[in-house]
Amino acid sequence: MQASFDDLGTPLRLVTFVVVDLETTGGSAADGGITEIGAVKYLGGEQLATFCTFVNPGCSIPRQITLLTGITQSMVAPAPPPDAVLPTFLEFLGDAVIVGHNVRYDLGYLNGALERSGRPKLANRVIDTLGLARRLVRDEVPNCRLSTLADRFRLEHRPRHRALDDALATADLLHLLLERAGRLGVCGLDDLITLPTLGGHPQAGKLRLTDKLPRSPGVYVFRDGGGRTLYVGKAANLRTRVRSYFSGDDRRKVGQLLRETERIDHVVCPSPLEAAVLEVRLIHRLEPRFNRQLTTWRRYVYLKLTDEPFPRLSVVKAIRNDAALYLGPLPSHQAAKRVATAIETAVPLRRCTVTPGRQLRPGACAAAQLGVATCPCAGETSEADYALITASVRRGLLYEPALLLGPLEQ
Repeated sequence: MQASFDDLGTPLRLVTFVVVDLETTGGSAADGGITEIGAVKYLGGEQLATFCTFVNPGCSIPRQITLLTGITQSMVAPAPPPDAVLPTFLEFLGDAVIVGHNVRYDLGYLNGALERSGRPKLANRVIDTLGLARRLVRDEVPNCRLSTLADRFRLEHRPRHRALDDALATADLLHLLLERAGRLGVCGLDDLITLPTLGGHPQAGKLRLTDKLPRSPGVYVFRDGGGRTLYVGKAANLRTRVRSYFSGDDRRKVGQLLRETERIDHVVCPSPLEAAVLEVRLIHRLEPRFNRQLTTWRRYVYLKLTDEPFPRLSVVKAIRNDAALYLGPLPSHQAAKRVATAIETAVPLRRCTVTPGRQLRPGACAAAQLGVATCPCAGETSEADYALITASVRRGLLYEPALLLGPLEQ
């Protein structure tokens, strides 16, 4: 199941975690088997339930594995095979976030067993305490092995190479790391998932600038110490997008941008589409230095319904402070002309570029002669009648799209 933005933004105190650990016969997930599964479920720091069972791997347990774990062939012989254990484990897991220490190892065996039984791989979101430890406490310990971390931080449970004991120790570690992560402004699941990738970024200290960003569509503005606009961008999820700049993006422009940034402002928009429109308008108005290094924004144009006695459609590059109606931004001059043609097909606006004056032209323009446009230049349409046509265009663009779309569908 794909996580939504709302799911990812869930406060950590409301996230259900299932901490998992496996004991195996060794080797790889392709040629080895599971001998024991241990799991612990938590919500808001409270232990809700535990799961522990031996599993018959269907193969012999190497002597060195027995010496390490204490699990013998006689202990797993009467145990159920993976096919019988998996349904109960999946029910226990549900849609919780999976947590493990070097969790890829455990997931490899679980997904291998699921595939062999004809079931799909796990789609749950995953947190690896190994990655979090490397990000948050690496400077305090000689290594990030679970046993080392348990000793260094005096965790309540200690790993013993048994599934439930190791899961409990990993859970203790998770809660310690969540406390450390909170000091970096990590308060939601999306923050926690991306945290390991932020570790080595030289500007990671500026993550505090993202603390108040919402998980909503909108536009973000990077500013320097003097309040000058450096860069404008759009996002479907403001918090996730802005924090992604600190996730190891090694483009030279991004590094320089973050070095100069001292403030990050934002504007929440009702939808990603409106955010995209606002982004282009702000770039055109502010011309931020880091946006100017790009070239695509310069191609954007607007379709203008002019403010004059007999308005017409015109393609322009910028919005002026006048009473005209502007549609856009549109991606190119050609795209704007296509929109203008569609509007003129639906409503008989004048198409001539000459401003109607006292001196009437001797005959109607070609479009008017074909019956697809009016021609006030020839005196065939009064200003009052033309105002009704203009009002119809404005109403169609602003409030009732069917007025313009209807004739095009006929």
